[in-house]
Amino acid sequence: MDIYSVSNAAYIVAALLFILSLAGLSRHESAKSGLTYGIVGMAVALVATVLLVIDQNSDYGSGATIPLMLIAVVVGAGIGLWRAKIVEMTGMPELIAALHSFVGLAAVLIGVNGHLEGSHEPLASLINIHEAEVSIGIFIGAVTFTGSIVANLKLSGKMKSDPLMLPGKNVINVGSLAVFAILTVVYVSGHEGDTLQDVVLVALTVLALALGWHLVASIGGGDMPVVVSMLNSYSGWAAAASGFLLGNDLLIVTGALVGSSGAYLSYIMCKAMNRSFISVIAGGFGIAPPSGDAVDYGEHREIQAEAAADLLASASSVVITPGYGMAVAQAQYPVAELTAKLRAKGVEVRFGIHPVAGRLPGHMNVLLAEAKVPYDIVLEMDEINDDFPSTDVVLVIGANDTVNPAALDEPNSPIAGMPVLEVWNARDVIVFKRSMAPGYAGVQNPLFFKENSQMLFGDAKDKVEEIVRNLS
Repeated sequence: MDIYSVSNAAYIVAALLFILSLAGLSRHESAKSGLTYGIVGMAVALVATVLLVIDQNSDYGSGATIPLMLIAVVVGAGIGLWRAKIVEMTGMPELIAALHSFVGLAAVLIGVNGHLEGSHEPLASLINIHEAEVSIGIFIGAVTFTGSIVANLKLSGKMKSDPLMLPGKNVINVGSLAVFAILTVVYVSGHEGDTLQDVVLVALTVLALALGWHLVASIGGGDMPVVVSMLNSYSGWAAAASGFLLGNDLLIVTGALVGSSGAYLSYIMCKAMNRSFISVIAGGFGIAPPSGDAVDYGEHREIQAEAAADLLASASSVVITPGYGMAVAQAQYPVAELTAKLRAKGVEVRFGIHPVAGRLPGHMNVLLAEAKVPYDIVLEMDEINDDFPSTDVVLVIGANDTVNPAALDEPNSPIAGMPVLEVWNARDVIVFKRSMAPGYAGVQNPLFFKENSQMLFGDAKDKVEEIVRNLS
């Protein structure tokens, strides 16, 4: 059996391992094995690609290609290991956005290379297909590249989370797609080697880069978890487009898996937020109509850790709703300790997780799993919302927009219509916050001023540890 056949067989095995990886990652209990499948699948794919390059009879060439490729693999692996080692969980969303930008840039470079080398096909129809693949691959890759950079800047706080409000932004988006279609037709209709084709491809690339920047810049901070998922989908389609251009079946399959799973996750998240996916990617979230003067919700009440411990000790049912603030404070470990201590006293403790809690899908679930919180007491919003009226105490640790009653009570609110954790229906609510500042979406939270709510100010980790010490 020749190396080409062996490599293709290895690609099939790698594709199956990637499918098993996605299946495993869909559940807490199997997430670790799913990750292992993905690692093994990528290793198999890399080895198969190296074998193809080594094969003198393959179409991939040899000579300097092999050492250059091995250098690239070593450098990439080194950077990946370094970043994975030093990144904190709070920095994971922006790291993932940065990784998406690399996929987009790779797709652009592959497309440019495909343009420079030409199709080498004998039939005009096949040449046209090749040129369409170049155009589409570069467009998707460029949109992913700049869009991911903006997402990284917003998530890391280096760029304001407020949506960019250019006049006629929807016209800009739709118009850009129309211009892209026209440029693609002109590019495909041209002849290989013509200066016109070069100019058209440069114009198309610049258009895609600008569109990617505008699309994500126009999206408000409250929708950033959906944006990360959406960019994940884009990176998958960019990889699939590169696969068609390179004739690589594994890239096509893997790109389709990532693209479709990312799109489906975005759909699920938009449904959970009562948002239209088209509205989100058009930047429709976070833009509220004028509503007059700011609402006066009254005065908030404060509570100290010792009193909070007494309240928890007398409770029979407690629900903890974590948010990004818990990740920033790295409070998951004392929260797990508090959970264990309360359960040992016979208190029923559960967690309520909003679909977009944190700034990355599944962010809170990963943090709690890291702290060894039992999976069976971590519930999704739909599973816990009806239980709040029978709950004695709710601890809101670092969450804000996901527990905001304005989403249900104020039609003019930027988060109006978004399903939230209805924690205010519990007997008592304790909100852990550093200050009274609004959340990431920039919306004030009436929960803080309700009669059954009390604010516990300070670092979440320190305050939870203080409550643990005061629990008798």
